[in-house]
Amino acid sequence: MIDQRLLPARLEVAAFADYRQVARAIREMVVRGAPAIGAAAAFGMALAARQSAAQEVDALRADLQEAASRLVQARPTAVNLSWAVQRILRLAADYQGSADGLRQAVLAAAQRIADEDVAINKRMAAHGAALIEDGDTIIHHCNTGALATVDWGTALGVIRTAHEQGKRIHVLVDETRPRLQGARLTAWELSQYGIPYDIISDNAAGYFLRTGQVQKVFFGADRVAANGDVANKIGTYMLALAAHDNGVPAYAVVPTSTVDLSLASGEEIPIEERDPAEVLNLQRDGAPIAPAGASARNPAFDVTPARLVTAIVTENGVVYPPYLPNLKKVVSNE
Repeated sequence: MIDQRLLPARLEVAAFADYRQVARAIREMVVRGAPAIGAAAAFGMALAARQSAAQEVDALRADLQEAASRLVQARPTAVNLSWAVQRILRLAADYQGSADGLRQAVLAAAQRIADEDVAINKRMAAHGAALIEDGDTIIHHCNTGALATVDWGTALGVIRTAHEQGKRIHVLVDETRPRLQGARLTAWELSQYGIPYDIISDNAAGYFLRTGQVQKVFFGADRVAANGDVANKIGTYMLALAAHDNGVPAYAVVPTSTVDLSLASGEEIPIEERDPAEVLNLQRDGAPIAPAGASARNPAFDVTPARLVTAIVTENGVVYPPYLPNLKKVVSNE
């Protein structure tokens, strides 16, 4: 995996030899972004199968279950993680054959998850790019590009596709505090693609929306409830509120694997709270921004109510309200 903690200063690839290391890489955000986490967890399961000493299928299933528990606990909000792990566990439960055969089947399933993610991204990008017009200025929150997926990206993949179609677009990149995924990662990706951009502080978004300088808002999601509520990187809710107040459409771009129909609303989505040090350790001119002994709260995500989301772009098409029936249709691909 690309170690995303080091960008943009250094581009380094990290290797992981067992599922415990993969779980730690997910928890410590070496890898981040819901689709990328899902694929990483699937390969973590393949490592668990490979390294298990089990000679019988039932014993191997037990080892896979243990690995699944550790991987799922690494980041509780992103549903793709549990989705990928449960897909592997279902395969194992249904498998008939030898333990070595199951090991190969798990590896093949992990590779399918990765390959499917790339194809899904490309389909989402085509649907979403149709929403972007020549000359648009777009606010983008967090990082949703190739770094956050297996390849291409979700919301940033839409923007990249519009650019490759020849549309003249400009991106305002939210810094995305406290881990600055926008300033560090999205800006780096846009530079690779040659897409014009400016980094803005998160709390500047309202200014640009209110003054008519923005035509679209795009962001991804780590989980979408059945009613269309969207859990995404902290700050998305405030951005969507400002967009709604100024009549600017706000689009979530998500694979259907991110839609959790088992949850009635966003109130049921678990919100990860991370180490306060991520907030307190920020520095300015080499000095800490916070006084010694300060405390902090650090929720990693917030929930944007469905009423603030103009549409949800998926690989099976663009979903508009009412979300409850329409998300069911798109997930089942009716």
